[in-house]
Amino acid sequence: MSAVPRSWHAPAEALLLPIGAIGAALLLFGVFVWFGGASPAEAWVILFRGAFGDAFAWQNTLQRAAPLMLTALAVALPARAGLTVIGGEGALVLGALGCAGLPTLIDLPSDVSGSALVLAAGAVFGAAWVALAGWLRQWRGVNETISSLLLGYIAIALFKHVVEGPLRDPASLNKPSTQPLAEGLRIGAIAPDSVLGDVHWGLLIGLVLCLLAGLWLRHTAAGFALRVVGGNARSARLVGLPADRLIVGACAAGGACAGLAGAVEVAAVHTAANASVIAGLGYTGILVSFVARHQPWAIPPVALLFGGFAAAGSLLQRRLGLPDASVLVLQGFAFVFILAAEALRGRLFALRMPALGRLRLAANMGRVVQ
Repeated sequence: MSAVPRSWHAPAEALLLPIGAIGAALLLFGVFVWFGGASPAEAWVILFRGAFGDAFAWQNTLQRAAPLMLTALAVALPARAGLTVIGGEGALVLGALGCAGLPTLIDLPSDVSGSALVLAAGAVFGAAWVALAGWLRQWRGVNETISSLLLGYIAIALFKHVVEGPLRDPASLNKPSTQPLAEGLRIGAIAPDSVLGDVHWGLLIGLVLCLLAGLWLRHTAAGFALRVVGGNARSARLVGLPADRLIVGACAAGGACAGLAGAVEVAAVHTAANASVIAGLGYTGILVSFVARHQPWAIPPVALLFGGFAAAGSLLQRRLGLPDASVLVLQGFAFVFILAAEALRGRLFALRMPALGRLRLAANMGRVVQ
């Protein structure tokens, strides 16, 4: 006998399954650390202390979470249209290139409007790149997962070619990069004299866009239409919805978010486009979106968690002698368990309980006889 579905089962599963998957990933990461000759308990303590232990850890975590919110939106928005797009890394690097390259083409005012223009250039580059994957899907039948992944590799190759060639700063000798952005075009800290320290405006941009994306999906006709298309594109066409346009638009919106993440990395962190921008933020955004189940409002806390894990990598290296990239192993475990947890969606509370079922049946029969 199966348990009767209750109204609270779905929300509980949405919360318990990701938490359980992350917990299982942490346990397996402890085994990995143990094989490396370190104490799992000490690794777990250092992991969370390096992420949230003090004000400096929080600043580092918030800085790393900012681009993850935007790259997660690059996966979440197309996913609401029924697509699995994983090309956020390509959109991010092209967004960084657009941000760094625009001042070399036109003279920009060194004020807020100039900063807005370089950010917009990054968003446009990212939107065009991911929209191409959506167009290939709708009009050429090319699988969007494969095309967006391969387009990401092409984008990285283009980035390296341009940074090391036409836009290379002659002063960058050992590490090719573009000309640094003018001081007036850069994005500064939100409140440098407060506890936030060096946390830049990219964090606020990510939070606002996650909030707006959630409101748009839930409370607008276009957002509802997009969710209908994601549920069944053929039925959406039968009722007159412009499915093709909505799908490509969702891809463009997601790509714009990832491109904006690249632009923020240039304007707020690196000040120029160079190889440091290619840090796998687009790929981590895939994991953040899946843990958040492609819900824009759930993305910020998940991005905060994985930003904290990334921030703790250097502390693991200093205290336990583990490689800085050990946190990538943790992210890999988390991704595997998140995908496995989806198999339990809708079944977590529908467990078979034969003995309990027989007892309930006997009790019901007794009531009938009486």
